[in-house]
Amino acid sequence: MLRDRATVGILGASGYTGAELIRILHRHPNVRIGALAAERQAGKPLGAVFPHLAPAGLPDLCKIDEIDFASLDIVFCALPHATTQAVVKALPDGLRIVDLSADFRLRDPDVYARTYGHPHQAPELQRIAVYGLTEHYREAVRGTRLVANPGCYTTTAELPLVPLVGERLIDLDEIVIDAKSGVSGAGRDPKPTSLFCEVGEGFAAYGVATHRHGPEIDQCLADFAGRRVTVSFTPHLVPMSRGIFATLYVRLSEAREPRDLHERLTAAYAGEPFVRVLPFAELPATQQVRGTNLCLIAVHPDRRQGRAILLSVTDNLVKGAAGQAVQNMNAMLGWDERTGLSDLALFP
Repeated sequence: MLRDRATVGILGASGYTGAELIRILHRHPNVRIGALAAERQAGKPLGAVFPHLAPAGLPDLCKIDEIDFASLDIVFCALPHATTQAVVKALPDGLRIVDLSADFRLRDPDVYARTYGHPHQAPELQRIAVYGLTEHYREAVRGTRLVANPGCYTTTAELPLVPLVGERLIDLDEIVIDAKSGVSGAGRDPKPTSLFCEVGEGFAAYGVATHRHGPEIDQCLADFAGRRVTVSFTPHLVPMSRGIFATLYVRLSEAREPRDLHERLTAAYAGEPFVRVLPFAELPATQQVRGTNLCLIAVHPDRRQGRAILLSVTDNLVKGAAGQAVQNMNAMLGWDERTGLSDLALFP
């Protein structure tokens, strides 16, 4: 649906992802921010919660039930996991929604219940939700009113893997994902595991073999493999503010070489503005994508014959969350996906 302008609302505007949405959408030429909801911070000026956003001249924070949704064209839900389903059920039928939580990512309600520990509260909406890995679900995104924005770990792992599993260039039963995230991925609510003294000068794994992004990655890869895929996935927390670095270990299909993977990825993303495949055996770094909607991918040969190593980096708050959400909005509304997302990386 092509529109010239859109008025947007952000639910959960007081978190890190909400702040990043505000930063991006404030300079989007086709967008007006009409409402900012943050339940615990309701009634406060935006600058009282995020001083760096004070000059934006945007509305004060409010409660969700104070928003006139009839005045909005699209809503971004940056609410905590397990809280979005009930909210989305109550929104007007014609309102477009990009949900940045995990509430609509898993299509099978039973898988959702096992993964998140409670039943899905809006299975009728789950049936219309489209997984928003834009580069690979673009046509479906354009035709939906509800996008389930992927997670940050999943985006960083899926972008290098999808073209390879689709062509069966790698062994689908031998995929290992070793990923590291900056602390902003844990959200803004204070918790012991994200305190400076707990994170600084340290490096820790968590959610080993149980992380909730595992089933999400499996589901996406199965879409393109045409059969069930189960990956080995271990996330780690590193003492930096933002960024995801995923190292993926794969076994090559028979008679394939690491350069075959590089050629396939280069061809798959040749026309994509936000995925860049580096020259063979180069090294990406999180600093190279900081503040951008880019994913950088590299392919390296392994020491062992018949194996390869993929390296993938994103900014977890941009391509892994708010930037990809805006990219999906652009696709939903018929705009150039690059609109509002042209920033170069912040370095150092």
